[in-house]
Amino acid sequence: MDGKTIEKLELNKILLSVSEYASSAGGKAFLCALEPSNDYREVKYRLDLTEECHKLLFDYGVGKVEEFYDVDNELKRSGKGSALSCAELLKVSALLRSARIVYTSVTKIQDETIIHLKNIVKNIYFDEGLENDITEKIISDDALSDFASARLYEIRIKIKNLNERIRARLAEYSSGRDGEFLQSGTVTIRNDRYVIPVKAEYKSKVKGFVHDRSQTGATFFIEPEYILELNNELIALQIDEREEIEAILKALSKRVGAMCNELIEDGRLLSMLDALFAIAEYGYKIKAVRPAINNRGYIYISKGRHPLIAADKVVAVSLEIGKNYNYLLLSGANTGGKTVTLKMTGLFCLMAACGLYIPAADGSEVAVFNDIFADIGDSQSIEESLSTFSSHLTNVIKILEKADGNSLVLIDELGGGTNPDEGQALAKAIVKYFIDIGSKGIVTTHFTPLKEFAYAVGGIENASMEFDTQTLKPLYKVKIGMPGASNAFAISRRLGMRSDILSEAENYLSEGVSNFENVLKRAEESRLEAENKLSEANKIRLEWEEKLITVNKKIDELNREKEKINRSARIESRRIISERTEKAEEILNEIEAIFKKEEQSLSDLIKARTLKHKLSDIAYDEEEEKKKISAFTEATPQNLKAGMLVYVKPMDTQGTVLQYTQGKSEAEIQCGSLKMHIKIRDLQIIGKADKKPQQKTRVVKSLPKDTPMLEINVLGLTVPEAIYELDNFIDRALTDNLEQIKIIHGVGTGKLRAAISEHLKKHRSVESFRAGKYGEGETGVTIIKLK
Repeated sequence: MDGKTIEKLELNKILLSVSEYASSAGGKAFLCALEPSNDYREVKYRLDLTEECHKLLFDYGVGKVEEFYDVDNELKRSGKGSALSCAELLKVSALLRSARIVYTSVTKIQDETIIHLKNIVKNIYFDEGLENDITEKIISDDALSDFASARLYEIRIKIKNLNERIRARLAEYSSGRDGEFLQSGTVTIRNDRYVIPVKAEYKSKVKGFVHDRSQTGATFFIEPEYILELNNELIALQIDEREEIEAILKALSKRVGAMCNELIEDGRLLSMLDALFAIAEYGYKIKAVRPAINNRGYIYISKGRHPLIAADKVVAVSLEIGKNYNYLLLSGANTGGKTVTLKMTGLFCLMAACGLYIPAADGSEVAVFNDIFADIGDSQSIEESLSTFSSHLTNVIKILEKADGNSLVLIDELGGGTNPDEGQALAKAIVKYFIDIGSKGIVTTHFTPLKEFAYAVGGIENASMEFDTQTLKPLYKVKIGMPGASNAFAISRRLGMRSDILSEAENYLSEGVSNFENVLKRAEESRLEAENKLSEANKIRLEWEEKLITVNKKIDELNREKEKINRSARIESRRIISERTEKAEEILNEIEAIFKKEEQSLSDLIKARTLKHKLSDIAYDEEEEKKKISAFTEATPQNLKAGMLVYVKPMDTQGTVLQYTQGKSEAEIQCGSLKMHIKIRDLQIIGKADKKPQQKTRVVKSLPKDTPMLEINVLGLTVPEAIYELDNFIDRALTDNLEQIKIIHGVGTGKLRAAISEHLKKHRSVESFRAGKYGEGETGVTIIKLK
């Protein structure tokens, strides 16, 4: 595609931004040299690769390509037999490591949609053995490990031992009687040989070879005769060491040279993969999506954001080309976003052609064009208007020569920079030509006749960049089907232009232009007002829909709760009936067993009579339950009266209506010693509603009134009833001067016992309490000591 178009649409800046996410110099170079494709299959392949990289990075957590170096020259040298240095071999090792990691990371993913990347990495070559040998034997850019070979280890041990012997001999000399000849006791090295610093006046006293002299001449560095052979031996060992190092490096280089062609190909593939991962990461960072592509010239951008504008400043734009019309004539106020929209449309097509995702909403689609042409100028000065017009016209002429039915044409301010009458006439003819050849594109303009032309000619549609006439500020939104007013006078007024000059200017406007601009202005105001009201109506509708959903949820919850209560009641009824039936059957079996005996004793007859009474009690209880169920009437504001016996559903107990005012929703209820206000809907009248019910009382076994009561039995009472009876019992015990009393509550579920214990802890007249001991009733009773 045309290089100037790529530069004008700023694709080069996008690729430079993408390259910042690459790990290697090769990856960065690959991206900067990347060119958009005009082949549909190639574009699809590129987007598929980006999608696969996105999956690996963000779905499977695969790391990007590890950093590696461009070692093509080193590899070629090794292929010719040259030995590589430690630093060069370490770079080759980095390439081998990166190739191994990429290969294993991609091939281990069990995903049938990862196809293209696996086809690429299967061509990657690596040698983990060579990689490990290099990193184990070479410890830095200029040093080998002592363990690089057995011979090197042996030589270095000898060198180490010999160094220690030489230093020991020199130390003996320094500490001996000849130590006064030395400048200092420091042993140093000159010309790779150990020497001692001797004072100049004593140099003749020390037998040996002079290797150097200090700058002042006060010190001579002499190699004593007695370490001459040791130094010679050290030099020989150092030569052996260098030769062994060269041999090790040559052997490693030979192994590298044997695979130099494969490693050069690795470098190319890794650079490409590094670039692909960078493209995927860039798309993720800018919240881009994969666009659908076509070769029909259709473009649909939903909420597109220009990637070079800061995220906190960019405004999303939506537009469509190539379906009902092939061209958009974009008009509106200056600085309203026309040029940015023009660039964004072309840039998105170029990005997709390079395999990049676009920063837009899901569902966006771009076309693969043979070529994209753009004429976008930034010069707006009056002094350069002629040259600007000539420059633009030259570009347009080149576009006219090259454009075809599969081209995207983007022209900013077509026909501008010259006489308006001639400019708009030329613009009409150029646009008509582009429409006739079947190309697609966007043209921006301020010419009123060109806006009218778009209404009269097929294949082109007016569009405007929205402008708030109240605040006189652009809204940066594209409105299809309506041309935009330039609002030059309104903007001039906002910028401080004198009103008398503006009035004079309005007089110079032709009547047709003035009327057209006024119609556009009023239409824009009406449209914005209608959209605001529609937005408010939609907001209210959504609020009521949410409330309706909430109400329906509440109704569903209540229905579920009702069904749950009914189900529990049925289960409980069946349980009670089943339990009592079992008891009755057990009793009948026992009676039958007694009468099957040949002779019945007196105790047998007494036992049979007792069992008969138990059977009667069970039948009586069943009848009572039936009476209770049938005798309950739902309380209403009309049938509820003071003094009635009622069933309190939330507490599962009975109570008496103390006070109730007709028409109220609550009544005051006495439940044992407790008084409370209960909703009428939570009450059921026990017995017939038209008769005054008698409060059900429970008999508490006790001694005659003239005998002090030592214990009380609250078995079968509810917690509120038991607490009420207990308080009365304690009051009577205090009146009778009793020190200890007993309450019989039974074991059961432990609920009644726990409630009584909690109550006694807070009672002001109770000194202490405990559970009964063996023979006292144990945990079924509580012994209370009074104050």
